[in-house]
Amino acid sequence: MVLLFRFLIVMLLSRFRRRIGPLDEAVLRFTVWPNDCDLNVHLNAGRFISFMDVARVELLGRMRMFRKVIQRGWRPINGGMIIRYRRSLLPFERFVLRSRVLGWDEKWIYFEHIVERHGEVCAVGTARGVFREGKRSVPPTELLALFEMGDIAQPALPGYVLRWRDAEDVR
Repeated sequence: MVLLFRFLIVMLLSRFRRRIGPLDEAVLRFTVWPNDCDLNVHLNAGRFISFMDVARVELLGRMRMFRKVIQRGWRPINGGMIIRYRRSLLPFERFVLRSRVLGWDEKWIYFEHIVERHGEVCAVGTARGVFREGKRSVPPTELLALFEMGDIAQPALPGYVLRWRDAEDVR
């Protein structure tokens, strides 16, 4: 439930923060609360992923896309994630979550999330998402065109993202 409040606060405050471009980084700051922890008394692995979900909403809000996509009936859907855990986060520790769009292909938009504590990397996550309109996946190029960003050069996806995408396509 506490994460729901964090989600709502981030969604509201993103409208008042500086607008960012589609390839710019967004930074959020959080504190680990005791109810975020697992039996080992550190941030639960699933909570890392939930914080990254909130960060993607921050990206949409700061790009000023959220309202328009919802009005069109498009819904953001997470299509997969890979994550590497490096360090534990303990109760009451503050951390920074850096998020950005890595790039896109014909269907997916790829995101990078880096969780840091005092400049030390605690986790790195890569997610892929899509916007859905009913049963139709909205191509990223259509999303960019809606926001008159169609002239933005598509960044080359890192090799590990291409290998992950190819592995997922085999399934």
